[in-house]
Amino acid sequence: MEQSINPPFSTWESLLARPTASYNSLEPLVAEVFEAVKSQGDAAVRKFTQQFDKVNRTEFVVAAESLKQSEKEVPETLKVAIQQAKTNIELFHKAQQTDRVFVETMKGVQCWQEKRPIEKVGLYIPGGSAPLFSSLLMLAIPAQIAGCKEIVLCTPPDENGDIPAVIRYTAALCGLTQLFAVGGIQAIAAMTLGTESIPQVYKIFGPGNQYVTVAKQWATRLNVSIDMPAGPSELLVVADASADPDFIAADLLSQAEHGPDSQVIFVTTAVEMLDKVTRAVKEQLEDLPRKVIAEKALANSKMICFSNDEEAIGFINAYGPEHYIICMKSEALYVSRIQNAGSVFIGNYTPESAGDYASGTNHTLPTNGYSKQYSGVNLDSFLKAITFQKITKEGIQSIGNTIELMAAAEGLEAHKNAVRIRLNKLSDEN
Repeated sequence: MEQSINPPFSTWESLLARPTASYNSLEPLVAEVFEAVKSQGDAAVRKFTQQFDKVNRTEFVVAAESLKQSEKEVPETLKVAIQQAKTNIELFHKAQQTDRVFVETMKGVQCWQEKRPIEKVGLYIPGGSAPLFSSLLMLAIPAQIAGCKEIVLCTPPDENGDIPAVIRYTAALCGLTQLFAVGGIQAIAAMTLGTESIPQVYKIFGPGNQYVTVAKQWATRLNVSIDMPAGPSELLVVADASADPDFIAADLLSQAEHGPDSQVIFVTTAVEMLDKVTRAVKEQLEDLPRKVIAEKALANSKMICFSNDEEAIGFINAYGPEHYIICMKSEALYVSRIQNAGSVFIGNYTPESAGDYASGTNHTLPTNGYSKQYSGVNLDSFLKAITFQKITKEGIQSIGNTIELMAAAEGLEAHKNAVRIRLNKLSDEN
């Protein structure tokens, strides 16, 4: 990891840079897949699944019997862990439910807001070397709590054309019934456009590789919403001499093993911590099964020492990390001053892994600095807020003149007339 000590502000731009590749080169392929799925439906999905995943499946639907069978295929200890995580995630997301907001802004003018579920949502869960059943919990649970009527799950099949038992078990546990063995660009295209087998949805959620990322962005051109712009996973840890270097190293490596394009940042106000954490990282790295992946991520990563809290906090907010761990004596200062972060982990005994799996918060978070304007996935991600208003005779007489004056000032005579006609009739009645 590259080290910097008291870097001047003029160098921050390079320190803030992510190892994110340009996606422009992928757009022609994504456009080709979407066009084929639009015109050929399931046939195109089958073709691209064979081409990209080297898997031949005549049917994409994962049978209900297969979901039921997964109960016997997953170890009991893992099932208990998944169930505990599910309980915590449900508790936290149910707590996010809000009541109707009602205000009478003036006598006879009633305004209120109610939330309604997005009717049709699509969940994408990556497969590959690490099937992310935890992401399935993070998406399916709030979708069910929100009351989404149709929840479609797409996840890539393995080399045998099967869906991992733990994905099937988690889907069944969360009450999902529409599971499709499709991954990559073709899965996003199918949920965006709809095929003979795979329903069209209104919003797509979930992580994925660079191809899935570009496909989700392409879906927004076709009137399908997505959870947020996404990119490689990232973590920033800020710590002083009171922190444990072994804990810090473990957290940095836990994120680095996600992928070679992940990035981890260590920020400190105690210069001696740079070498202590470096040594701990080297020691722990040797024992990791995904050592090669983590090493590549560490090559993109940085360790930075600032001389004071103000500069450290300024840098952290400029970076806007996806995951942010605070291990400082002045913990309260850093917590109160954070403006840009996806999820915050406070104290020496709060590993980022807790949020990834089981504490209850959602791990689907904005990356690449998008925490400056996006929230992570939460219950409201699956809801729409609809406003209502009702105006009585007394109300329109009270507010009518204001509306007329404003409409006339904007030159919108029909808007003014919509009020004037009502007021005239009320005047005639009197």
